[in-house]
Amino acid sequence: MNSKYIFITGGVVSSLGKGITAASLGRILKQKNIKIFMQKFDPYINVDPGTMSPYQHGEVYVTSDGAETDLDLGHYERFIDENLTRDSNITAGKVYQTVLKKERDGFYEGKTVQVVPHVTDEIKKHIFNSAINSKADVIITEIGGTVGDIESLAFIEAIRQVKNEKGHENVIVIHTTLIPYLHSVGEFKTKPSQHSVKEILSLGIQPDILVCRSETMPPDHIFDKLSLFCNIKRSHVLAIPDCDNIYKVPLSLEQQKIDEVVSELLKLNKTKPDMSEWHAIVKKLDNINQEVTVGIVAKYSNLSDAYLSVIESLKIAGYSLNTKVNYKIINAESLDSKNINSMLSPFQAIIVPGGFGNRGVEGKINAINYTRINKVPFLGLCLGMQLACIEYARNVCNLQDANSTEFNEKTKNPIFDLLRGKNKNDQIGGTLRLGNYPTTLINDSLAKSLYKQTIIIERHRHRYEFNNSYKTLLAKNGLIFSGIYNKEDLVEVIELPKEVHPFFIASQFHPEFTSRINKPNPLFLGLIKSIIKK
Repeated sequence: MNSKYIFITGGVVSSLGKGITAASLGRILKQKNIKIFMQKFDPYINVDPGTMSPYQHGEVYVTSDGAETDLDLGHYERFIDENLTRDSNITAGKVYQTVLKKERDGFYEGKTVQVVPHVTDEIKKHIFNSAINSKADVIITEIGGTVGDIESLAFIEAIRQVKNEKGHENVIVIHTTLIPYLHSVGEFKTKPSQHSVKEILSLGIQPDILVCRSETMPPDHIFDKLSLFCNIKRSHVLAIPDCDNIYKVPLSLEQQKIDEVVSELLKLNKTKPDMSEWHAIVKKLDNINQEVTVGIVAKYSNLSDAYLSVIESLKIAGYSLNTKVNYKIINAESLDSKNINSMLSPFQAIIVPGGFGNRGVEGKINAINYTRINKVPFLGLCLGMQLACIEYARNVCNLQDANSTEFNEKTKNPIFDLLRGKNKNDQIGGTLRLGNYPTTLINDSLAKSLYKQTIIIERHRHRYEFNNSYKTLLAKNGLIFSGIYNKEDLVEVIELPKEVHPFFIASQFHPEFTSRINKPNPLFLGLIKSIIKK
C-alpha cells in the first residue's frame, strides 16, 4: 500500500499547538475524502502515560482498544471523528522495551545494539505497520517535545530515514515554531524560528511547511523573511494566531490553503475540502446567547489538563444547545459540611470525575450528598459513580462505614472491591480494565432516554467494581442500577428516579472519551439540558 506520511515537529518552545495543528490538518484532509490515521510519538522513557502524575502529563486518554495514551489523541478524535487505536501512541519507553526484549531473546544474533539502526528501525516499523493496519491514505504523526531535545533525537532520525526511503512525494515535514511579538518595540521577531529551522536542518531534515504560532496574524513581510532565511517556499509559510476557541484553527489553516500546499507536495487529489459543517459549527460558537456554570469537584484544582476531555465534552454539549458552558474546578479537599453550601451554591450542576487514591474522597462524597439533597443536576464519572454509591449506602442505607477497599481495606461494608481476577499486588501499569465494553440499559431509565438505545459501547479505565452483595439493599432504598455489563454482571450506570431528582446519574465508564465536536456524548448533553430546563 502506498501511504503518504506527514510528520509534525515543534521548535522554539513546547505547547505551541502541534496537536491542534495535526488534528486540524487531519480534519481538512478528511473533508477531501482522504482516509487518514493519526499518531503521537512521545520521547519520554515511560512505557505509556498510565502511571504518570497528571501534573506531569495531564489526563490519560483511553482508546477504544484499551491503550492508555497521550491527551493529544483526545484532540485528534474530537476533531477528525475517528476512533484511533494503540497504534496511535508510541513512547521511547515502549520502543526501548521492545528492542531490549529482542536483544535478550537473541533476535540480533550477537550484534551490538545501537540507537541507529536498531531503535530507529523499531520506530519506522511502528510507522509502517500503522499504515498497513489502518489502510489509510495519509498517516499524520506528531513528534512530541521540541527539536533539539536529547530524548527526541532517535525519532527525528527515524523520520529523516523515512523521508529518504519513501521519497519527497510521499513524505513531508511540517515544523511548528513561535513568532514572538515584543510589545516594547512593537515588532514580530523571526529569529527564534530561524534558529529552530537551523536546528532541524542540522539533523538532516529540511521542513516542507512552516506553521508559526503568534498572538495575531503577522504582516506579509514576516512571511517573506521566513521564506527567505528558512529556504521554504513563500506559500508554504503559514501562521496560527491565537484563537478564542481551538475549533476555529481548521478554518484558519483552510483559509491559508494548507490543503492545496499539502496536496501539491504529496500529489493528492485537488478537490476542495467540504468544510461546510465545520463553518456551521464555528458560526454557532460565535452566536451563543446563554451561559451556564458547572462545578467540577476534583483533587487537581489548578490543573485543567487533568480533566481535559471532561471540559471539552461539557463545551461541546453546550455548543449543540447554543449555550456557553463555564466551569470551575473545585478542590475536593477543601469541602466539608461547614462550607459545602457556600462553595457549591454558585454552580448549576456538579460533576465528580474519575481519579485514583483517597485524597479528596470525603470532599467528593460531601459534594455528591449536596447534589442529591438539594436536587442539583449531578454527573459522576468512574470514581464519581463509585463515590455516589458509597454516599447512598452511608446516608440512605445507614451503612456508616461504607467504603471502597481502595480507600479502606478493613471496611466492614466494602461497596467497591477489586475487580474479579485482579490482585492488589499486580504491577500498576496496564493492569486496569481498559477500553470498550458493552452496557445494557434498562427500560424506562434516564440512561436509556439519553442514549435512545438498549446496548451502548463506552470506554473504561478502572480497577474496582461494585460489590453485588449490596445491590439488593441499595435498590430497595431507591437507587436504580440502570446499566449492566451482562457478561460479568458488572454495574455500569446508577441513577435516581426522576420523581426524586431531576438529573442524578453516574457511570463506571468514561463518556468524555467519546464526545465529538459534532456528536456530544448523551450524558453530557443530558446534563446541560437539565440545567437549561431547570
